[in-house]
Amino acid sequence: MTEIVNLSSSLRSLNPKISALVPPYLSRQTSSSFSQRRKFKFHSFPDKICLAAERIRAVDALKQDGGLQELDDSPVSVELGPICGESHFDQVMEEAQKLGESVVIVWMAAWCRKCIYLKPKLEKLAAEFYPRLRFYHVDVNAVPYRLVSRAGVTKMPTIQLWRDGQKQAEVIGGHKAHLVVNEVREMIENDSIS
Repeated sequence: MTEIVNLSSSLRSLNPKISALVPPYLSRQTSSSFSQRRKFKFHSFPDKICLAAERIRAVDALKQDGGLQELDDSPVSVELGPICGESHFDQVMEEAQKLGESVVIVWMAAWCRKCIYLKPKLEKLAAEFYPRLRFYHVDVNAVPYRLVSRAGVTKMPTIQLWRDGQKQAEVIGGHKAHLVVNEVREMIENDSIS
């Protein structure tokens, strides 16, 4: 118990933000008054502060020993870039062709529940392939029908892989989202092999 009380006095050396939260009476307590108070108030605020400080100390010790690896700073999800029209679609294709990259296009509609449910899952998938592969989405009701028919889209959602301005493969996502994501991942991996 005296460790916890002594811990509060050494908080200033650990982290100034935490030390500002520790009430001054905590550092003056004896271990007996601390244990008596603990019987009546099981989880008081000072106890929580001490526990947090103890955890911070443990993390700091692990960092110094090299036992704690730094967090990966890659994104968890990447927002799908919108394609707003035929000229924008052509511009995206030209840019990808110049860079020698493939592009994934998600054809969806605002009224399509499966599209709405699938979009965040595809954004997570986009993060796995970021930055070597770009993902875009097209709202079929917001672009000219000429673009939709040019891409050969007949059902929502449709996920297509384009390379060199040509459609290479597609997945029509009328079934469970996790199955669609797996099919899209397989489509992308098959493209990288060839």
